[in-house]
Amino acid sequence: MQKSVLYMGYFLTGLFLFACRRPAPPTAQQQKWGTSHSVDFNQELSVRENLKINTFLAHYTTLRMQVSNSGLRYMIYHKAAPNTPLAKDGQQALVQLKISLLDGTVCYQTKPDEIERITIAHSEKESGVHEALQLLRIGDKAKLILPSHLGHGLLGDRMKIPPQSILYIDIQLIDLQ
Repeated sequence: MQKSVLYMGYFLTGLFLFACRRPAPPTAQQQKWGTSHSVDFNQELSVRENLKINTFLAHYTTLRMQVSNSGLRYMIYHKAAPNTPLAKDGQQALVQLKISLLDGTVCYQTKPDEIERITIAHSEKESGVHEALQLLRIGDKAKLILPSHLGHGLLGDRMKIPPQSILYIDIQLIDLQ
Protein backbone atom coordinates (compact mmCIF):
# COMPACT_ATOMS: atom_id res chain seq x y z
CA MET A 1 0.00 0.00 0.00
CA GLN A 2 2.84 2.38 0.85
CA LYS A 3 4.49 1.77 -2.51
CA SER A 4 1.31 2.63 -4.39
CA VAL A 5 0.96 5.87 -2.39
CA LEU A 6 4.61 6.65 -3.12
CA TYR A 7 4.11 5.98 -6.87
CA MET A 8 0.95 8.08 -6.83
CA GLY A 9 2.96 10.94 -5.25
CA TYR A 10 5.62 10.65 -7.97
CA PHE A 11 2.94 10.58 -10.64
CA LEU A 12 1.16 13.67 -9.29
CA THR A 13 4.46 15.56 -8.87
CA GLY A 14 5.44 14.72 -12.43
CA LEU A 15 2.02 15.70 -13.73
CA PHE A 16 2.21 19.00 -11.84
CA LEU A 17 5.68 19.79 -13.20
CA PHE A 18 4.64 18.86 -16.73
CA ALA A 19 1.47 20.96 -16.55
CA CYS A 20 3.33 24.00 -15.18
CA ARG A 21 6.13 24.09 -17.71
CA ARG A 22 6.28 26.98 -20.08
CA PRO A 23 5.54 26.37 -23.72
CA ALA A 24 8.48 26.62 -26.06
CA PRO A 25 8.88 30.06 -27.60
CA PRO A 26 7.63 30.26 -31.18
CA THR A 27 10.21 29.59 -33.82
CA ALA A 28 11.14 32.22 -36.36
CA GLN A 29 9.02 30.34 -38.90
CA GLN A 30 5.95 30.50 -36.63
CA GLN A 31 6.43 34.20 -35.82
CA LYS A 32 6.72 35.28 -39.42
CA TRP A 33 3.47 36.67 -40.85
CA GLY A 34 4.16 38.32 -44.11
CA THR A 35 2.33 39.99 -46.92
CA SER A 36 1.65 36.66 -48.61
CA HIS A 37 -0.17 35.40 -45.48
CA SER A 38 -2.31 38.54 -45.44
CA VAL A 39 -3.11 38.25 -49.12
CA ASP A 40 -4.03 34.57 -48.75
CA PHE A 41 -6.18 35.30 -45.70
CA ASN A 42 -8.02 38.16 -47.42
CA GLN A 43 -8.60 36.13 -50.58
CA GLU A 44 -10.03 33.26 -48.56
CA LEU A 45 -12.22 35.65 -46.57
CA SER A 46 -13.46 37.24 -49.79
CA VAL A 47 -14.35 33.85 -51.28
CA ARG A 48 -16.23 32.82 -48.11
CA GLU A 49 -18.12 36.11 -47.96
CA ASN A 50 -19.07 35.96 -51.64
CA LEU A 51 -20.42 32.46 -51.09
CA LYS A 52 -22.52 33.66 -48.14
CA ILE A 53 -23.80 36.66 -50.10
CA ASN A 54 -24.66 34.58 -53.16
CA THR A 55 -26.48 32.05 -50.96
CA PHE A 56 -28.42 34.89 -49.32
CA LEU A 57 -29.35 36.38 -52.72
CA ALA A 58 -30.37 32.96 -54.06
CA HIS A 59 -32.81 32.71 -51.16
CA TYR A 60 -34.17 36.25 -51.64
CA THR A 61 -34.78 36.22 -55.38
CA THR A 62 -36.59 39.59 -55.38
CA LEU A 63 -33.27 41.30 -54.60
CA ARG A 64 -31.85 42.11 -58.04
CA MET A 65 -28.59 43.68 -57.00
CA GLN A 66 -25.87 45.29 -59.02
CA VAL A 67 -22.23 44.90 -58.00
CA SER A 68 -19.70 47.72 -57.94
CA ASN A 69 -15.97 47.25 -58.50
CA SER A 70 -15.38 47.31 -54.74
CA GLY A 71 -17.83 44.45 -54.12
CA LEU A 72 -20.72 46.61 -52.89
CA ARG A 73 -24.04 45.13 -53.87
CA TYR A 74 -26.92 47.54 -54.21
CA MET A 75 -30.47 47.77 -55.47
CA ILE A 76 -32.37 51.05 -55.70
CA TYR A 77 -35.93 49.91 -55.09
CA HIS A 78 -37.58 53.34 -54.98
CA LYS A 79 -36.21 55.78 -57.53
CA ALA A 80 -36.45 59.54 -57.36
CA ALA A 81 -37.11 61.64 -60.44
CA PRO A 82 -34.19 61.44 -62.91
CA ASN A 83 -33.60 65.20 -62.77
CA THR A 84 -32.99 65.06 -59.00
CA PRO A 85 -29.29 65.66 -58.25
CA LEU A 86 -26.97 62.80 -57.32
CA ALA A 87 -25.18 62.92 -53.98
CA LYS A 88 -21.55 64.04 -54.19
CA ASP A 89 -18.38 63.71 -52.15
CA GLY A 90 -18.32 66.25 -49.31
CA GLN A 91 -22.07 66.88 -49.17
CA GLN A 92 -24.03 66.17 -46.03
CA ALA A 93 -26.53 63.40 -46.62
CA LEU A 94 -29.59 63.22 -44.41
CA VAL A 95 -30.61 59.58 -44.26
CA GLN A 96 -32.69 57.00 -42.51
CA LEU A 97 -31.16 53.58 -42.37
CA LYS A 98 -31.33 50.15 -40.84
CA ILE A 99 -28.16 48.08 -40.50
CA SER A 100 -28.60 44.32 -40.08
CA LEU A 101 -26.56 41.17 -40.35
CA LEU A 102 -27.47 38.66 -43.05
CA ASP A 103 -29.23 36.53 -40.45
CA GLY A 104 -31.69 39.39 -39.82
CA THR A 105 -30.20 40.64 -36.55
CA VAL A 106 -30.75 44.41 -36.46
CA CYS A 107 -27.60 46.18 -35.26
CA TYR A 108 -28.56 49.83 -35.69
CA GLN A 109 -31.63 51.67 -36.91
CA THR A 110 -32.67 55.30 -37.06
CA LYS A 111 -35.97 55.94 -35.36
CA PRO A 112 -38.86 56.93 -37.68
CA ASP A 113 -38.78 60.54 -36.44
CA GLU A 114 -34.97 60.86 -36.60
CA ILE A 115 -32.56 61.53 -39.43
CA GLU A 116 -28.87 60.66 -39.46
CA ARG A 117 -26.40 63.14 -40.96
CA ILE A 118 -23.45 61.70 -42.89
CA THR A 119 -20.77 63.78 -44.56
CA ILE A 120 -20.14 61.76 -47.72
CA ALA A 121 -16.60 60.35 -47.83
CA HIS A 122 -15.63 62.35 -44.72
CA SER A 123 -17.23 60.62 -41.75
CA GLU A 124 -16.71 57.44 -39.80
CA LYS A 125 -19.64 55.63 -41.41
CA GLU A 126 -18.97 52.36 -43.24
CA SER A 127 -17.07 53.00 -46.50
CA GLY A 128 -19.68 51.00 -48.43
CA VAL A 129 -22.38 53.44 -47.26
CA HIS A 130 -20.34 56.37 -48.59
CA GLU A 131 -19.93 54.61 -51.92
CA ALA A 132 -23.65 53.79 -52.10
CA LEU A 133 -24.72 57.34 -51.23
CA GLN A 134 -22.91 58.62 -54.31
CA LEU A 135 -25.15 56.39 -56.42
CA LEU A 136 -28.34 57.83 -54.94
CA ARG A 137 -30.56 60.84 -55.58
CA ILE A 138 -32.69 62.65 -53.03
CA GLY A 139 -35.71 60.42 -52.39
CA ASP A 140 -34.04 57.16 -53.45
CA LYS A 141 -34.37 54.09 -51.26
CA ALA A 142 -31.86 51.30 -51.63
CA LYS A 143 -30.86 47.98 -50.18
CA LEU A 144 -27.14 47.34 -49.80
CA ILE A 145 -24.96 44.38 -48.99
CA LEU A 146 -21.53 45.30 -47.71
CA PRO A 147 -18.80 42.66 -47.50
CA SER A 148 -16.81 43.06 -44.28
CA HIS A 149 -14.05 45.09 -45.96
CA LEU A 150 -16.66 47.77 -46.81
CA GLY A 151 -18.24 47.58 -43.36
CA HIS A 152 -16.34 47.16 -40.13
CA GLY A 153 -13.68 44.74 -41.32
CA LEU A 154 -11.88 42.14 -39.28
CA LEU A 155 -12.75 43.60 -35.87
CA GLY A 156 -16.38 44.64 -36.18
CA ASP A 157 -17.43 47.79 -34.35
CA ARG A 158 -16.76 46.24 -30.91
CA MET A 159 -20.36 46.91 -29.88
CA LYS A 160 -23.13 45.38 -31.99
CA ILE A 161 -21.41 44.32 -35.21
CA PRO A 162 -19.28 41.18 -34.82
CA PRO A 163 -15.89 40.75 -36.54
CA GLN A 164 -15.91 39.93 -40.26
CA SER A 165 -19.62 40.68 -40.61
CA ILE A 166 -21.43 41.13 -43.88
CA LEU A 167 -23.93 43.97 -43.50
CA TYR A 168 -27.39 44.25 -45.04
CA ILE A 169 -28.50 47.88 -45.10
CA ASP A 170 -31.76 49.55 -46.03
CA ILE A 171 -31.14 53.25 -46.66
CA GLN A 172 -33.20 56.24 -47.77
CA LEU A 173 -31.59 59.49 -48.90
CA ILE A 174 -33.88 62.18 -47.47
CA ASP A 175 -31.96 65.31 -48.45
CA LEU A 176 -28.53 66.74 -49.30
CA GLN A 177 -26.88 69.85 -47.90
